[in-house]
Parts: sequence; structure tokens; C-alpha cells
Amino acid sequence: MRTVVPIAVFLAFSLNVGYACAAPSDSSQPDQQTLEALEARANQAQPREQCFLYSQLVQQMTELSISQYHAGNVSRATGLLQQIQRIAKKIHLSVTDNDKRLKNAELMLSHAGFRLSEMVQASSVDDRPLVEQTLAQVTDAKNATMMQVFSRK
Repeated sequence: MRTVVPIAVFLAFSLNVGYACAAPSDSSQPDQQTLEALEARANQAQPREQCFLYSQLVQQMTELSISQYHAGNVSRATGLLQQIQRIAKKIHLSVTDNDKRLKNAELMLSHAGFRLSEMVQASSVDDRPLVEQTLAQVTDAKNATMMQVFSRK
């Protein structure tokens, strides 16, 4: 009986901490000006920094698209998904072995892919093909960065 109470307290605490870490915060949602500034910065960056900056942009656009979709602004979410596809193609085409922070870029793309797969499940039948196409583009970009990470070793 003595060990049951500490274990129960530990489990209750760990579940609450896990939920707090997993809960998205609305205060970190990027706005359109932030996204435009980040895209301009990525376009003007050195080639070895572009992959990371574009990955950061994809991750932020994904979060904004999901929040717009949940808020009922489907047209805005659709526009963001199309932009994500365009940027994911840029990442896939521009990945080189001398990129800085390549592993970080791969992790951000992996997270964006996970969030897009959640969005596929939550989207309507009409919106699902675009979300699936976007997920495929992001996955291709993630795979390209991952292959570069592993080719370094």
C-alpha cells in the first residue's frame, strides 16, 4: 500500500506535465507579417542557411493553417497549404550537404508532417486531397534532408 500512493501521485503528475507540454499555445501563432518577413529572410539567405529557414517557415505556416482551418477560415488555410507545397519543393530542390542546422530542419519538417497528418484526419472529404498533397510534399522534403543528414556520417 505504501508504494501504490507514490506511484499514483507520480503517474498523475506525469500525465499533467505531459499534457501541458503537448498543449499548443495560441500566443506563439505567427501572423502574416511574420511569415512574410521569414520568407524574405530565407530568400535572401546564404544557400547553406536556406533549408533551415524554409523549414522554419513550413512549420509556422502549418501551425497557422491548422488554426485557420479549425477557426472555419478554410480559404485562408487552403492558401497556406498551397504556399507550404511551394516552399517544400524549394527545400527538396535546394538541400545540400553543407547546409547549416540540417538536423534541426529535418526535425521541424518531421513535426510539420505530423501536424499535417493530424489535419488530414480532421479535414472534410472535400479538403482532404489538398492536405494529403501538402503532406506528401513536406514528407519528400523531410526525406531529402534526412538523407543528407545520414550521408554526412
